[in-house]
Amino acid sequence: MSLLQAIFTASTLFVILMKVAPLLLASIGGAFTQQGDVLNIGLEGNMLISAFTSIAVGSTAHNWVIGVLAGVGSSLLLSVLYAFCALKLKADFIVVGIGVNLLAAGLTVFLLTVIYHSPGATPPSSSINLPKVGLGPLAHIPVLGTALNNQTPLVWLAFLSVPLFWFMLYKTRFGVHLRAVGEDPAAATAAGISLDRTKFWSIMWAGGLCGLAGAQLSMASLGSFTTNMTAGRGFIAVAALTFGRARPVPTMIAALIFGAADAVADQLGVAGFNSNLALMTPYIITIVALLFGAIDLGKRRRVRTAVTTA
Repeated sequence: MSLLQAIFTASTLFVILMKVAPLLLASIGGAFTQQGDVLNIGLEGNMLISAFTSIAVGSTAHNWVIGVLAGVGSSLLLSVLYAFCALKLKADFIVVGIGVNLLAAGLTVFLLTVIYHSPGATPPSSSINLPKVGLGPLAHIPVLGTALNNQTPLVWLAFLSVPLFWFMLYKTRFGVHLRAVGEDPAAATAAGISLDRTKFWSIMWAGGLCGLAGAQLSMASLGSFTTNMTAGRGFIAVAALTFGRARPVPTMIAALIFGAADAVADQLGVAGFNSNLALMTPYIITIVALLFGAIDLGKRRRVRTAVTTA
């Protein structure tokens, strides 16, 4: 099988959409906080705790909806802790984000050991999957029909989050306040906007969307949880929103690129290509994207400084 034959198939596109969904949900969530000038690197921890809770609760209740809601709830609780430390205690956002990630990683291993007596993964008996959405006759559309057919509801919700984010950001009072807080905190305060309250709700939105991302990650195909199953996807989501300047469509495009790199890496491994090189692909693209994002951010900061001092 040639390289192109391994990549350009309908099944690869199906896998790409499935893998893009958690990245897109997490990156849109992080874009909410970024718009309020909060670089939330705790997305990884939010996704991880949700991935575990979704499986643990969903398999116990034998109901995927309860599992997803439990995952979102656990992510929101972690976001409350993040907001309390960062906003109330005035701790550094980056440090708090690192703490959240470490807490989630340690807590999930601890709960696996206590509940399932296994630090590695949940047992096969504790398994639950998201349902698949069939397209009926539309499934027969060449390539696209195959790729979209039998995706989970959270895949569709992930792409719906983009217009939702756009609407909230540009068409609601909260969005106006959020952008004002991110662009000019002093002017926002003078206008009577509460910086902490606005940032708090942006962190809650990030927590909710990361909760959905974690549920998609653990319940979409495997139906089980393994230690550190996020494997850096939260950081890739941060790279996506940075590359997309925390704007709806550019962030979605960046998430699609990273998700595609991840899916292509899997397909290359299955096709027998060098697995180590394949696994490096999404992270190489992430580093390149962060590099260009940092260069662009530096340019915009210099322009803002020049305008301020003029």
